Amino acid sequence: MKRQTTALCTRRDKLYRYNIAEKFVSINGEGRKAGQPAVFIRFKGCNLNCSYCDTFWANSDNCPAEMMTANDILVYIQKTGISNVTLTGGEPLIQTGIYELIDLLCQNGLDVEIETNGSEDISPFRQMKIMPSFTLDYKLPSSGMERFMEMKNYDFLTKNDTIKFVCGSNEDLQKALEIIEKKHLTKKCAVYLSP
Repeated sequence: MKRQTTALCTRRDKLYRYNIAEKFVSINGEGRKAGQPAVFIRFKGCNLNCSYCDTFWANSDNCPAEMMTANDILVYIQKTGISNVTLTGGEPLIQTGIYELIDLLCQNGLDVEIETNGSEDISPFRQMKIMPSFTLDYKLPSSGMERFMEMKNYDFLTKNDTIKFVCGSNEDLQKALEIIEKKHLTKKCAVYLSP
């Protein structure tokens, strides 16, 4: 089995290189795994421009980035000895070859969480033999990005997923309640509100 996995890594190695803005080990600060150690892989680049973004630096064209292959990323994570992996950004789901990277990490026994801004289709990842979990943002009015939300994503949520609403106003809170009720989110997944 290990030989086959190595062969897959080598094949993927030749196909995709990922722009990694930073990689580090830390204690997860939010969501279902808050308080647990995790390896964070932050991708460069995002397709949105939220008013409250705390990682603008990772989205700029001149952001320094390390080019890493899928195999490089896997080896880095394995060396930490930590099985919780958070792929974040920027926006992970706009990266070329992200499906292959996620599949590789999941197939190697890692517990993969994708932090996504909610604008990209998550349905292809529901076909995986071993699925990642999603922490999916719904961009409320104060973000300035609500029009980009991919609403069909809410049909593909599982009990292992999380929806996060970052609220900056009473209007945001009202909209969050509307979406929670309309999409029956508390019956599908975890729901978090963040100020």
